[in-house]
Amino acid sequence: MTHPAQIEGLYAGGRQNVTLETGSRVTVLLADAHPVARRRIRSTLERAGGCVVLGEATTAAEAFAETAWHRPDVLVVDPHQFGAMDVADMIGHVARIAPGTRVLIVTSVDDDVAVRAALHAGARGYLVAADADADQVLRGVQVVANGEVIVGRSVAGRLPALFTPLGGQAPYPFPQLTAREQQVLERIAAGKSNLAIARELALASKTISNRVSSVLGKLGVTDRAQAIVLARDAGLGRG
Repeated sequence: MTHPAQIEGLYAGGRQNVTLETGSRVTVLLADAHPVARRRIRSTLERAGGCVVLGEATTAAEAFAETAWHRPDVLVVDPHQFGAMDVADMIGHVARIAPGTRVLIVTSVDDDVAVRAALHAGARGYLVAADADADQVLRGVQVVANGEVIVGRSVAGRLPALFTPLGGQAPYPFPQLTAREQQVLERIAAGKSNLAIARELALASKTISNRVSSVLGKLGVTDRAQAIVLARDAGLGRG
């Protein structure tokens, strides 16, 4: 588990350049379902120099295959776009197939459950797309390649609430849920519809419907109203 007190070289916000520890170029793999996002990041990395983009992936399966083949220094990925796969599971699988590859997440998903799950699983960076332009992604790649950790400004401001140095943070009230299911329950508790949840998490409505059914089953309730009561009693959905 990663705690702020244990993070060496934590970077947040700003635009200062980061000097790489070696003169070699950083190898990068891009994994994002949106071609525009991939092109934007690739163009920035190649224009800046010091980085080599070895390939691109549009699905989790492609990301795993390309990572295993190329073993890049840094995998820049938005795991929330890859269907039902849990973020922690994806990061863990990358660590198994390419132990030397560091994961930098660049995503539109900005909630505590997602950030906590990613950092706990071993991601070396978490940038929220709305706050991170292409130059900031470049800096993120440089920082992560140096073995340090970077988070976006919005995430950095919430780190004390996300983690505690001594591990004293209260456990999540429903540990039987996966990280993705926790994201869904948070939004159910906030009164959001399946369509709204699907849009926020960039997932298909059918995927959200299946996940809601799974959440209800694991909570032992029969309908959404009961889940809302249970979740709000536990303090969810109030943010």
